[in-house]
Amino acid sequence: MGSMFLLEEKERNTVKQCCFASMYKRVDGQVMKRLEEIVEGRIICDPERMRDYAGDEFADPSIRKIPEVVVQPKSTEEISQILKLANLEKIPVTPRGGGTGLCGGCIPLYGGVVLSLEEMNSVLEIDKENMMAVVEAGLTLTDFYGKVEEAQLFFPPHPGEEGAQFGGLVNTNASGARAVKYGGIRNYIKGLEVVLPQGEIVTTGGKYMKQSSGYSLLNLIIGSEGTLGVVTKVVINLLPKPQAMYTLIVPYDSLDRAIETVPEIRNKVIPMAVEFIEHDVIPPTEELLGKNWPIKAKAYLMIIVDGASDEEVFSVFETIGDICLKHGAAIKSVDELSIADTPKRQRDVLEIRSNIYSAIKKGLIEILDITVPPAKIAQYVSRVHEISEKHSMWLPNYGHAGDGNVHTHIMKVGITDGKLDEIEIEGWKDKYPVVRAELHEAAKRFGGMVSGEHGIGLVKMEYLPKFIDSIQIKLMKGIKRLFDPNNVLNPGKIF
Repeated sequence: MGSMFLLEEKERNTVKQCCFASMYKRVDGQVMKRLEEIVEGRIICDPERMRDYAGDEFADPSIRKIPEVVVQPKSTEEISQILKLANLEKIPVTPRGGGTGLCGGCIPLYGGVVLSLEEMNSVLEIDKENMMAVVEAGLTLTDFYGKVEEAQLFFPPHPGEEGAQFGGLVNTNASGARAVKYGGIRNYIKGLEVVLPQGEIVTTGGKYMKQSSGYSLLNLIIGSEGTLGVVTKVVINLLPKPQAMYTLIVPYDSLDRAIETVPEIRNKVIPMAVEFIEHDVIPPTEELLGKNWPIKAKAYLMIIVDGASDEEVFSVFETIGDICLKHGAAIKSVDELSIADTPKRQRDVLEIRSNIYSAIKKGLIEILDITVPPAKIAQYVSRVHEISEKHSMWLPNYGHAGDGNVHTHIMKVGITDGKLDEIEIEGWKDKYPVVRAELHEAAKRFGGMVSGEHGIGLVKMEYLPKFIDSIQIKLMKGIKRLFDPNNVLNPGKIF
């Protein structure tokens, strides 16, 4: 196992699986035949091929579980028939998007059926008049961005991994770097088609900008991690394409100074994104991609600004530059600021930022996505540094400084001269659960929350009750029972 914590977690899940064993039926020959009839042969039952559907991008592979069968429906009606069959036979179903999650949300914990949406990947409509798009849940961000660009429109959210599919984005309420100005996925979802756990098909929301007509089932589904229904179609609000967009890199001699700059920036201007990055994670990412970060320092702010013209954006940069100088940026004048002013330079900078996780993953135990009030980010990160020094563990940080979302990485190796160490940190298996607990205690002390954008999934369940009171948990469980009385849809997640 990757850690003592995950060993204990796996043991708990084994007990849980045993407890539920009498509740669920295995996929037998008769059920397999019926599934094959529904999806017309789009079915995978070879164990080697099913390994790709056993988990997500969570660093420790030991929590992955191979399903009994993978089905690849092409329509909402096929999904409805699959769920009706699963309810009748009491077989668990785990919906799966691009598998880019980081908390075990698509692990088929009790075996059963993995419902892969990869074949439902079309852009059904780009409605320029209403500035809306309608897409299937299996569409990737990469393909969607291309279609939106062709239409000269703009979809602001950028969660980082462009292989993510819209069903997964909706179910985790993903956000990413651009949330400071534009918000997360929830702000752009205007309608959903959803198959409920017992097979009913419902449509909530539509191509309108506001409504006040009863409870918002739309917002209940968003962020529900595939436990309340299978999203099949998504209605997305689009925006006019910005006429100018540039990226600013500001160097600092300390991460604390960088982060302390952010509240004043937010009080004066509204950038599209404000990211903070410690330098330690840059060299391995440069090596992975064969690209160069434009400037060298101990820490950085990466600030993206958009506007109606170049003049407007550069005026904002001057304001930001003055604020950064005031807070100790490692430059002598605003003229020394590094600006990615061409599409290629912007892509290179954003690609390095987006691939830090991939570059250090081989030495990673777990990536956290704790979120705190933006004004408390400096205090939280200072506490992370104290914990790192106390336990002699490398805990690199980067994240969304503008909205308080911090990605602290708990590492089982250190780093020397820009390369991950080959030798693991002594005693990391014993240190990990202690460090993990102290990081979450710090988050709670500073008014934070366990997850800002990754979700709870399987690996963060123990921390949800520490941040959310028992009444809310009880309500959530009641909603789950109402939607899914037989507990067949993505069981064993969140709670």
